Amino acid sequence: MIVLDVQSLLFMFFGGLGIFLFGIKYLGDGLQKVAGDGLRDLLERFTSNPIMGVFAGIFVTVLLQTSTGTTVLTIGLVNAGFMTLKQAIGVIIGANIGTTVTAFIIGIKISTYALPIVAVGTFFIFFFKNRKLNNYGQVIFGFGALFLGLNLMSDGLRPLRDVQAFADLTVSMSNNPLLGVLIGTIFTIAVQSSTAAIGLLQTLFGQGLMELDAALPVLFGDNIGTTITAVLASIGASIAAKRTALTHVIFNLVGATIVLIFLVPFTRLIEFIQGQLGLNPEMTIAFAHGIFNVSNALIQLPFVAVLAWIVIKLIPGEDSAIPYKTVHLDEQFIRQSPAIALGQGKKEVLRMAELSEKGLEEVSQYFKTQGKKHGELIPQYEDAINNLDKKITDYLVQVSSHSLSTVDSNIHHTLMNAVRDLERIGDHMENIMELIEYQITNKVKFSDSAVSGLEEMFELTISTLRQSIRALETDDLTEARAVLEKEEKIDKMERELRKRHIKRVNENKCTGSAGIIYVDIVSNLERVGDHAVNIAEEVIGEG
Repeated sequence: MIVLDVQSLLFMFFGGLGIFLFGIKYLGDGLQKVAGDGLRDLLERFTSNPIMGVFAGIFVTVLLQTSTGTTVLTIGLVNAGFMTLKQAIGVIIGANIGTTVTAFIIGIKISTYALPIVAVGTFFIFFFKNRKLNNYGQVIFGFGALFLGLNLMSDGLRPLRDVQAFADLTVSMSNNPLLGVLIGTIFTIAVQSSTAAIGLLQTLFGQGLMELDAALPVLFGDNIGTTITAVLASIGASIAAKRTALTHVIFNLVGATIVLIFLVPFTRLIEFIQGQLGLNPEMTIAFAHGIFNVSNALIQLPFVAVLAWIVIKLIPGEDSAIPYKTVHLDEQFIRQSPAIALGQGKKEVLRMAELSEKGLEEVSQYFKTQGKKHGELIPQYEDAINNLDKKITDYLVQVSSHSLSTVDSNIHHTLMNAVRDLERIGDHMENIMELIEYQITNKVKFSDSAVSGLEEMFELTISTLRQSIRALETDDLTEARAVLEKEEKIDKMERELRKRHIKRVNENKCTGSAGIIYVDIVSNLERVGDHAVNIAEEVIGEG
């Protein structure tokens, strides 16, 4: 009978936890779909200073329903060069405040209606073909699943009232707050969600299974434990991304340390608020969570520069983030002089071209060494190229709305076409990277002659692209015509490598899978050569 009770407790607790985590994830995904794909853009655009970053962090966290998600997204933006460390600190502070919203939702105690809410969400998902209504249904379903999971956890934990060992543990946490902090940290790391950990804490406190002075240290531990995901996300990332993750850890550790020093007055404050407002236990924890995070933000926000200085000292070194943002584009130039604006546009196109060249060099190194670092940099170059493609194109479209001379009109045409070709080179670069990844994952081996041929074609293609960029920069017709001659060599080399490949297949020196990868890489390199020629032809005036 005891075994059955333990089994029921475990099944209901872990099943409830699973449904709760699924509800949080599904709710966050639904909110993100309703909001559109602009969360990344929002973080990039509205973080000009730490205070704006705080508000952006709050908003995005409320939509994602996870401070961890916001922090990981922020690390990605810092890693990509979209955001500075100081901007990221503001977002992280905001994320800590935004994550308290879910605790307040739980505190409302509408769990009685969990099943009807799930039913309404299901109705919207399955009985409407409108995608927008489906997204709203996902939000409603996730909201209901959150409370359904809490109900199951609550039912599963109820028998713990009669377990003396659990009562003794809560007494120990009351007497030793550091034990509570440790338990909260470990549990949050285990479930990878501070929201779930705090939801569980609200359930335990609501069941009367622990006192407030035992629950609060666990709450602070939950806030420390949530930093582990950010740390994991920064592994292998840029120095700036590692610094961002460390900032998150320091911010939460400092906050927890400060409040532990003043634990007694903080506990009395929460008890006073609970009595004055007549809060239920779940809402009491929500208020404690909210006051803790807002106070922590207000205390540490003035010291953002100091925090940034500390993490730079702890993680020294030059950051190697690829510059994503435009440098030369300013809309004032468009209003003042379209000709000057075109000159600025050309400078930005040349920056984009430089990134294309460097990205292709990284692909070449990735093929030669299969080094992880090269493989991680290529998608960053591709993202940077895509971002510049969008920004430069928008800028040039604005320039075209003004009256242009015949010469400026030709320059505008050249730049627009060059941007398109450089963006396509980025796509081929990514294609080759994916082929190399497939080769590595599936342990596909190339013969020595195949490797030698590809390395030679990489060198010729990069050299051709580099020369076409010089031709674009200097308007040198001699350089541009040399590109056309090199492209003929690339085409000839492609035909020659294909013949050699067929010969190796016939002689059983090459496997079928190796052959497919080999031919696809050759084909992508040939297409890069074609786009380099397109740029050169624009310089000559044949485009």
